[in-house]
Amino acid sequence: MRTHGWSGATPADDDEAIARILEAARRAVDRSGGDISITAVARDLGVTRQTVYRYFPTVEALLGATAIAQVDPFLDLLAAHLGGIRDPTEAVVEGIAYTLEQIPEEKYLSMVLAPGRASAFSAGVTSDTALAFGRSILERFGVDWVEAGLAGANLDELVEHMLRIVQSFVIDPGRPRRSGAELRSYLRKWVAPAVDRMRSPAGAH
Repeated sequence: MRTHGWSGATPADDDEAIARILEAARRAVDRSGGDISITAVARDLGVTRQTVYRYFPTVEALLGATAIAQVDPFLDLLAAHLGGIRDPTEAVVEGIAYTLEQIPEEKYLSMVLAPGRASAFSAGVTSDTALAFGRSILERFGVDWVEAGLAGANLDELVEHMLRIVQSFVIDPGRPRRSGAELRSYLRKWVAPAVDRMRSPAGAH
């Protein structure tokens, strides 16, 4: 890590440098929404643009990482909302529905999931960013995935499947848009059977 700049307070290591860049980007987002520049972030930190680019090669990469770093409050809400659900299939249905309903209300969640340059989906639902975010959602569920037979590769496929469902609803929410009981009924009809088929006999209904 180079030590030039940083307004005289050089980070101890790359992890601290990244954390400080993300915090500066968060401040920029809070000031102006998703329309930020590497130049503005670098100026805030007292470094050159090249320093920021060393850690985040594009504005999209910086915005995506910033959004991901700020969605913990939503994940806490999701965990509380799903706290009493132990059945994997019902947890998946409710997790998808609740996430879709919260996108318009949560600024950083919207940045992660809604179409746009900061979206975790900008590189597709199988990108490392998207899959990491999907796993962070499943980890908040009160479900024993191993007991349900959905550990390892099966859990990775479940993450991908959920992200594909969320992506399709984000891109085209339907006409009219489904919400509430109607959305959950649709997901139970078409998504729940796929989850049930992935579960081991011991963990299935």
